[in-house]
Amino acid sequence: MGAGRAPPGGAPAPAAAAGSGNPVLVFPGQGTQWIGMAVELLDSSPVFAARIAECEKALEPYVDWSLTEVLRSDDPLERVDVVQPVLFAVMVALAEVWISYGVRPAAVIGHSQGEIAAACVAGALSLEDAAKVVALRSRAIDAIAGLGGMVSVSLSAADAAERIAASFGDRLAVAAVNGPSSTVVSGDADACAELVTALEAEGVRARRVAVEYASHCVHVEKLEAELAELLGGLDPRASHIPMYSTLTGGLLDTTGLDGGYWYRNLRNPVLFEQAVKAALADGHRLFVESSPHPVLAVGLAEMDAVAVGTLRRDEGGPARLLTSLAEAWVGGVTVDWTAVFAGTGAQRVDLPTYAFQRRRYWLDEPLAGPARTARQEPPESNANAMDESEPGDGSALRAELAALTGTERALRLLDLVRRTAAAVLGHESVEEVEEHQPFREIGFQSLTAVELRNRLGAATGLRLPVSVAFDHPTPADLAAHLRAQLVEEGLAAPVSALAELDRLEAAFADLTADKRARAQLRARMQGLLSALDDEPEPTEAAAGVAEQLQAASAAEVLAFIDNELGTS
Repeated sequence: MGAGRAPPGGAPAPAAAAGSGNPVLVFPGQGTQWIGMAVELLDSSPVFAARIAECEKALEPYVDWSLTEVLRSDDPLERVDVVQPVLFAVMVALAEVWISYGVRPAAVIGHSQGEIAAACVAGALSLEDAAKVVALRSRAIDAIAGLGGMVSVSLSAADAAERIAASFGDRLAVAAVNGPSSTVVSGDADACAELVTALEAEGVRARRVAVEYASHCVHVEKLEAELAELLGGLDPRASHIPMYSTLTGGLLDTTGLDGGYWYRNLRNPVLFEQAVKAALADGHRLFVESSPHPVLAVGLAEMDAVAVGTLRRDEGGPARLLTSLAEAWVGGVTVDWTAVFAGTGAQRVDLPTYAFQRRRYWLDEPLAGPARTARQEPPESNANAMDESEPGDGSALRAELAALTGTERALRLLDLVRRTAAAVLGHESVEEVEEHQPFREIGFQSLTAVELRNRLGAATGLRLPVSVAFDHPTPADLAAHLRAQLVEEGLAAPVSALAELDRLEAAFADLTADKRARAQLRARMQGLLSALDDEPEPTEAAAGVAEQLQAASAAEVLAFIDNELGTS
């Protein structure tokens, strides 16, 4: 536990990140809002409540509604001129909470309208100027509402641009580049609908973003003159925290954050991937998303960044906040735990010096009900191997798999996937994760799918794509994929051959005593041994036969021998 290692036989802990000290605070654009997202912290965090009050005062000259009343309301957040200022306030207040717990931002990055919050937290804009920008600009956007839309697609920016040029012309444009295969497209509403239909027919993931306007494209140009007038008189200054701009893709001189910058921020593509890569190149590895729900985790994970959220949808209280603090601390972020637990009576204690007992307290078979004959139980985990391994390299699991037969490996990997999925979703029992139930139906979304991928990658040592839980949509499918990847890397192939010899040996015992059949079998086996000595390159056909044998039952192995040797 102290070393951050996975518990023996259980789901692996989140991988620790390289780096130390201070994270990059990330502020997303629109789409993270949910009803009641700030209520629990308003009632439990004095720091959060105080910063929200300051934001409300700064917004008052530009809005005709109350920030705290909106946050406590059960009405959905739909109007862009309400959603964006409210999200701005919540993101800024959450950043203040992180800072109050000793987390000092090493830099900030804002995505689209999130750049306004980033500039405020970095000190480039005063709270009053930032409130003016977010309130007046969101009100201006209402003029283009209902004319366009936005679509998130699982394509690279280059592939998305090529498809747009070929089929849509200037009706669509690349609006945001969130990661190597995470892009947002914006433009005419009917063109967005056509794009979603076309991509879904090809099996490419595409979803409409919940907005009725098209930012970061030509639609915004009609607002240029109005925004120049509305946003005049800003007083940008040099920030005390470095700011990576998603307009330019690199570090920014924040004295240039005038009204013209905020128009270009709305009109031009969001270069989030480029900005994150610039931060990574400067040595930053951990990114904390200061928002009511993380939405940038997929893009960050694609770039090998470690992403930590703050709150999550329907998890807006102290428990979720403490979990996020712990995740950040495990990743290397400095947290002032004295401030976190001030006034609670909590104190540091040493871990017990005796070994963990590792006792099982659950039954292998149910006391009543139908017998479980269809499913075999996975083999016991190699606890000692898990203890000796380094976290995140997969060596413990690989050592364990090396001692198992092919069937046992399949069961062990399925158990790993189910237990890890249950841990990510907070289930108390692995039985709540059915092996053939799609991850989407179990409750996985983009964020939890990335967390599942991260944990399985740490356990197996495999480099898994962020979409692995959707590419292999059930626990059984994903376990089979992990097994195939391990075999492909040569990690299980030698043991697979030995396991198949065990099965063949058992099959030989059932053969007839026919001397001719035994002579043919002996000759065939000698030929195989000779081929093994010569170490020839395996042919595609041989590989196919080996794969069939590995998946075959004992009866099918006997039938294979009969067909090959002519026995009957």
